[in-house]
Amino acid sequence: MSVAVHNRPGPIRQLMAMVYDFLLLLSALLFAAIIPVALNGGEAITPGNVFFLLYLLLVSFLFYAWFWTHGGQTLGMRAWKLKLESNTAQVVTWKQAAIRFIVGLVSWLCLGLGFWWQWLSKNKQSWYNQMAKTHLILLKE
Repeated sequence: MSVAVHNRPGPIRQLMAMVYDFLLLLSALLFAAIIPVALNGGEAITPGNVFFLLYLLLVSFLFYAWFWTHGGQTLGMRAWKLKLESNTAQVVTWKQAAIRFIVGLVSWLCLGLGFWWQWLSKNKQSWYNQMAKTHLILLKE
């Protein structure tokens, strides 16, 4: 499904929603870290602990995927009037959310190339939206 150009959100709006969501995610991760620290007798978790890093990655995935699969909007997306939709006009599935999350991580590890790709590609889609078969729309004010 192709999104009309006037419904496509601009880069600043998308980036601002990402910053907003990242700040909320940091808060969620700080709160989530209480559980492993408590289970560790109140002591700090050893730096580089693979299980702790995987736990934080899982919390991050659940944070984003829950919003994407339940209404298509994170809090940052809601504030900036963005909505994630499946290309088939169905609700975004957990599988699509997982693909979008994983490819999004790879995208940002490549210095955001997957994000900026949407202004270079023929179909005007980021890597993570292409792979997950999703797209963002700009909601009316």
